[in-house]
Amino acid sequence: MRKALAVGRKELAQVLRDRLTLAILLLVPVLLLLLFGYALNWDVRHVRLAVMDRDRTAESRQLLSSFVNSTYFDVVATPSSMAGIERLMDRGEARAALVIPEGMTRDLAAGRTAAVQVLVDGDNANTASTVFGYAQAIVRGASADRLGASTGAPAAPISVEPRIWYNPELASSLFLVPGLIAFIVMISCVVATALSIVREKERGTWEQVRMAPIATPSYIIGKSVPYFLLSLAAAFLVIAAAMLLFGLPMRGSWPLLAGSVALFVLGGLGTGLLVSTLFDTQATAFLASLLISLLTTLVLSGFIFPIASMPAVIQYVTFIVPARYFIVILRGILLKGIGFAPLALEFAALGVYVTAVMSLASIRLARERG
Repeated sequence: MRKALAVGRKELAQVLRDRLTLAILLLVPVLLLLLFGYALNWDVRHVRLAVMDRDRTAESRQLLSSFVNSTYFDVVATPSSMAGIERLMDRGEARAALVIPEGMTRDLAAGRTAAVQVLVDGDNANTASTVFGYAQAIVRGASADRLGASTGAPAAPISVEPRIWYNPELASSLFLVPGLIAFIVMISCVVATALSIVREKERGTWEQVRMAPIATPSYIIGKSVPYFLLSLAAAFLVIAAAMLLFGLPMRGSWPLLAGSVALFVLGGLGTGLLVSTLFDTQATAFLASLLISLLTTLVLSGFIFPIASMPAVIQYVTFIVPARYFIVILRGILLKGIGFAPLALEFAALGVYVTAVMSLASIRLARERG
């Protein structure tokens, strides 16, 4: 028993001296609780709504007020044509559109059912189903109010004509597969590059690397190129398998898709290189790589949980998550068939991320080699 206590005291002293292990044991569980507790939210709020009111009457404005007052929808644009709605949907500036036809008030006054159209972006099947459910409930409520106010009204004064764009069947695979592609690519890139350099430290060959007459950028390029090519090939194998097995469509440009995948792979490699400068063992580097990939891609990218429903602080954190932009690009190219212009902001954000992580990794590796 005395020997066991001695071993316990020694281990406790060693853990207390190792600040990194202590932080992992004490702070990471609290961080995960806060992150998952606030970020994992299936509720859909603040849906960006485009409104095309062709009736422009008190009744149409009252219907629109029902949408706004529900707190589920935020009116972000009032396009004058269907082409305008399509542009807003393509750019992700609106997730739903309400089209109030001309003559709605006239139909209601004549005792006829007036149909309004609700268009929903179906690239995220879960969100689309929820948004359409909200719209149906609001229209039913407005219809019930109208029914109570007028004895000559039809059984359903206002009805909804639904249209789901880009994913009419709301197939869950078309929603999940682009996010899974991002997750698989990110985790393979980060883990591979992180372990490749930490392996040098564990094997004792890092000192040879430090003394080698090679500049840090050249070393990084040499380390990254094999993993870049392998990760790129793996990414397209995953995409091809998704098309073959899950019916993932390809409605956009292959060169644009290749460019986006290459940019995202570079971001993953840079993240892995940065992780490798923070740890000295493959076990801790693997754990950190796995944690970073899981949290960012599954929780903070909008892949499963809507970013708009997260607390403001966490929403700001998602701006540094590359998968947030890559998933939008994938869904835009594969499901919507849109070109570069609507996705320019996402490409720019990925470019900034790649530059930032590669620069930080280069600086830290240069210090370690110095």
